[in-house]
Amino acid sequence: MHRGRNVDPGIARSWLLVNGARTELFDEAHESRADQIVLDIEDAVDPARKPDARADVVEWLSAPGNRAWVRINDHATPFWADDVAALAGLPGLAGVMLAKTEAAEHVTETYDRLGGSTPVLALVESALGIEEAVRIASARGAFRLAFGSGDYRRDTGTSADDLAMAYPRSRLVIASRVGGLPGPIDGPTVGTSHPILREQSALTVSLGLTGKLCLQLDQLPVINEVISPAPSDVAWARDFLADFDARGQVIRDGSDLPRLGRARKIEKLATAFGVEPS
Repeated sequence: MHRGRNVDPGIARSWLLVNGARTELFDEAHESRADQIVLDIEDAVDPARKPDARADVVEWLSAPGNRAWVRINDHATPFWADDVAALAGLPGLAGVMLAKTEAAEHVTETYDRLGGSTPVLALVESALGIEEAVRIASARGAFRLAFGSGDYRRDTGTSADDLAMAYPRSRLVIASRVGGLPGPIDGPTVGTSHPILREQSALTVSLGLTGKLCLQLDQLPVINEVISPAPSDVAWARDFLADFDARGQVIRDGSDLPRLGRARKIEKLATAFGVEPS
């Protein structure tokens, strides 16, 4: 059984991108520790191979027990309409990740063509997308925002430095809050260094993002651990909630309300991710 299958995508931490042209990887990804998997028929696939990759993804999603998100081509390409038409109504389609989202209309048109019930995860990858993030997050059909950090750097000339990348990440956090969406999903960490991945995942959390794209199976445990509540935080939350119940759920002062909200959020995540208090 896919270990992350039952994780609510609204709080999912690890989003594993899988090349949509490599069907031999699909089952392994599905059985992995990823909270969600994303079959990629956009950047991962050569344009000449996109129709075949799309057909392979449709076939896999049509098989009983298979379920995944699909990263589809952006609205401006000739592939977008074919992607949406092929995926609409598939039983195994969890949702779509819309590449290079730059307008609210891109989300809504995708959502409507998919039948009006399939969630659309808007991947923001450009200066224009960051500028339009609030409207994108507020669009009908928008489920969550994700950061296409590599394409954003190419579009803007920004370095990968933490300070340089703090602004677009924070914009997505703020836009998600304004649009009433769950926290956004950060871009992937490229490379094989787990200490760097751990450091960048911690930065993700510190800025208010609540998920992270990844490209490698061995990154999943690190991402899941770092983005989960710490055991010490779970212990604090459960102690606070127990005390709150013991006193008849009485709010004593202004500091109780924000602490109550934080404690309930930590408890929800700890339950979903199986984190035990220290």
